[in-house]
Amino acid sequence: MCKIRRQREKVQVIWTLRIPGGLTFIAARLIACEVDGFRTMVTTAAEKTGIIEKHRLHATDTGSPEVQVALLTSRILELTEHLKSNKKDHASRRGLLKMVGRRSSLLKYLTAADRDRYKRLIASLGLRK
Repeated sequence: MCKIRRQREKVQVIWTLRIPGGLTFIAARLIACEVDGFRTMVTTAAEKTGIIEKHRLHATDTGSPEVQVALLTSRILELTEHLKSNKKDHASRRGLLKMVGRRSSLLKYLTAADRDRYKRLIASLGLRK
């Protein structure tokens, strides 16, 4: 059963082959797809930079637990949306579970290291507790 949806796609054309007689083959790579107003794509570099700038501790910080948890949270949210429409995508589901486990480990570390930083991070990301 197929649902009809409004869909807009952004593609990058890799090569085009024109054959006499009006036949054209186009090889393209999907960059982004928007279905019914929901964007489905990986986090762009600008969005990733924005997340890092929002959660970093100092000017050159890219690897603190806060930044790692924030990046994982954005990826988890994107993958969750993907899995809502692709229920049989078990490989992505496994990746999601690994990301959730990694985020959980980082949050446990942050709880033990500095409870105030943990509480601030949870509040800013809108996570539990």
